[in-house]
Amino acid sequence: MNTTVERQASESSPERAALAERIRALPPREAAALVERALPEDAVHALLQMNPAIVQGILRELDPGPRRFLAACAPRDIAEQWKRNMRYPDGTIGRLMEPPFAVFHPAMTVGEAIEALRPLVREVLVTYVYVVDDANRLVGLVTMRDLLFGERAASLSEVMLPEPFALTPELTIAEAMKRTVNRHFPQYPVIDPSGVLIGLVRGAALFELEAFEITAQPGAMVGVEKEERIATPLAQSFKFRNPWLLINLVTAFAAGGVVAIFQGTVDRLVILATFLPVVAGQSGNTGCQALAVMVRGITLGDVKKDGSRAVLSKEALLGLANGAVTGLLCAFAMMALAWFEHSSHAVMLGVVVFLAMMGSCAVSGVSGAVVPLVLRRLGADPATASSIIVTTATDVSSMGLLLALATALVR
Repeated sequence: MNTTVERQASESSPERAALAERIRALPPREAAALVERALPEDAVHALLQMNPAIVQGILRELDPGPRRFLAACAPRDIAEQWKRNMRYPDGTIGRLMEPPFAVFHPAMTVGEAIEALRPLVREVLVTYVYVVDDANRLVGLVTMRDLLFGERAASLSEVMLPEPFALTPELTIAEAMKRTVNRHFPQYPVIDPSGVLIGLVRGAALFELEAFEITAQPGAMVGVEKEERIATPLAQSFKFRNPWLLINLVTAFAAGGVVAIFQGTVDRLVILATFLPVVAGQSGNTGCQALAVMVRGITLGDVKKDGSRAVLSKEALLGLANGAVTGLLCAFAMMALAWFEHSSHAVMLGVVVFLAMMGSCAVSGVSGAVVPLVLRRLGADPATASSIIVTTATDVSSMGLLLALATALVR
């Protein structure tokens, strides 16, 4: 272990601290550009303070030359771990790994382990002692308490916790969160399929990354990229957002086209224009409710492949029930407004609004459930820009139903 570099990394100056904060506030591409311009020692110091998964994103944006030079300036164990982590996909535990330093053989005594830890704890943070066999397979874990109160002559195999809980590098962050939610350990060992210890993941880093993913979901639902941050340059933010707004513009024209098709009905029954945004807004909220519940269910693993049909049926029935309640209130409002304007179609207009509200809410509920399921089936993030699709479906169905029913029933 390159203790000299690690000691330098632990020494923080105001300039280094400022550089670390600037890098942390930037998306990977801009952070990589800043790392390339910084002194290698300062850049390594900053990266050692960051979440390993975020570091991997920055390293991936670097050209091979600067990346190799940076690795050469980093502690040897850290550089090797960086290289190992890059083998795993984004969003997996493999990207979060740090090197395990306190790794000992089961035959070592408690006294020998304590003496081996004395210089080590001055250089790195040690939470647990990991016990591995001759093939480097994880066979046990020893806490600091067991070392402190254990007999110094006892072997680690006598005081260790055998077969400790461990993660695998291929696990997604969401799946790892499900497995660790009731454990709350400060760190977790990571083993390969053969049981070989290949790294560790700190609980704080795991929860930090999951918190970042959760905060990114509301933006993803309206087309804001995860890479965009407060410090993202204006031009880059425009590049991230504008394509989704153009897509939304196209979908808005679809809703406008529905109104154009029934322009004659709108001209004949101008009173319908008052209730078009009411029906569209109510059905849109219904779709967003279903979407939020479905995305949460997918994230928590509550939605199984064989249970999708039951979920869709539930959302359709919920849409009908909610549409019936709100539709009844809107129907009375429509009739009152029609009577006030001396319309001869007051009752029938109330029926049209009632049926349109029920139908559009049912369609919206199903759309809110179907869209994330389809995105997941296609291998995409269920939350990505899904609200844009759901909003289009709700606008088209609500306006289309209201105007189509008015055309058919009100003569």
